[in-house]
Amino acid sequence: MKMTEKIKIELEFPIRASSNFLHHYLASPDGLGEWFADNVNSRGELYTFFWNGSEEQARQKVFSKEEKVRYYWLEEEDEDVYFQFEIIVDDLTNDLSLIVTDFADEDEVEEQKMFWENQIDTLKRCIGA
Repeated sequence: MKMTEKIKIELEFPIRASSNFLHHYLASPDGLGEWFADNVNSRGELYTFFWNGSEEQARQKVFSKEEKVRYYWLEEEDEDVYFQFEIIVDDLTNDLSLIVTDFADEDEVEEQKMFWENQIDTLKRCIGA
């Protein structure tokens, strides 16, 4: 039985980069270590994220090359709770958007949105977008 129902958050960020280039920063330990965490290690689909002396582990699932990557926190008991990066390219304009999906407790939604806005700003600086 779930303790509290998490709220799904979806944020869209326009990014000036190629999907192939951006995918590296979303799906590889080296790329994620440049903007998302202090350091990231992986063994197969198991990723370990390090922040300020603490660590968390997640299982990675890549849905399609250069399009969607999802991470399931191992400490989370609910398989429906994850964080995901999805790259969308507009067919007409060729503009690229990054869709971030995450879940938060009701009282943490705004804080989680600010977290992602800050993280994506860091990502944009890393890739020069």
